[in-house]
Amino acid sequence: MAKNSSIEWTESTWNPTTGCTKISDGCKNCYAEKMARRLQAMNNPRYKNGFQVSIHEDLIDLPLSWKKPQMIFVNSMSDLFHENIPDSIILKIFQTMNKADWHIFQVLTKRSDRLRSLSNKLPWSDNIWMGVTVEDAKVQYRIKDLIHTSAYIKFLSLEPLIGPLKNLELTGINWIIVGGESGPGARPMNPEWVKEIRDNCLKTDTPFFFKQWGGFNKKKNGRKLDGQYWNQQPSYTIL
Repeated sequence: MAKNSSIEWTESTWNPTTGCTKISDGCKNCYAEKMARRLQAMNNPRYKNGFQVSIHEDLIDLPLSWKKPQMIFVNSMSDLFHENIPDSIILKIFQTMNKADWHIFQVLTKRSDRLRSLSNKLPWSDNIWMGVTVEDAKVQYRIKDLIHTSAYIKFLSLEPLIGPLKNLELTGINWIIVGGESGPGARPMNPEWVKEIRDNCLKTDTPFFFKQWGGFNKKKNGRKLDGQYWNQQPSYTIL
């Protein structure tokens, strides 16, 4: 759990599960894996298993104790739809999100096939925003899987953007986040890839959020695109 998250497009994080395994090219320099290893070395009990998938059932009800409405990124240190997380745990987490209807929950997965297969079994309240990561053209199929869910707000995280996404289909998509990879070994992001996506969002009236250029020194490279910040979000109301 972390309030006042440093992630630009959310406010807090909630990790009822931790750990993951690599599934596509976007996972190569996973920030969560590196952080988990550090926390394990610091003897943090939540990360005694390092980056192995672990379930923390005592944290499933945690957002119910946060009385101030906020935007919460679910599982910043894991993937809720990982194959090692039982359906019953996913359902419990969704039930908590339903109960805590004064918050907005942002769920993000690369495992869109499991998301799609479970969608009809899950309780989708309007405060649950569902997203998929699409780092290059090879995984654009995840968008179609997302569209087939019953989520009220559907969004794409194009981060780390490691290849062009030509003619990105945005019908039924409510929000786009774009960001470059950061840290040691970061793969470069071509500005033209970003501008094409931004222009597509402007044409289709899709909210566009530019998170970072990334690189080894992401703070130095900043967040401006064509001289301005792009912090658009979907229209929403927190009760």
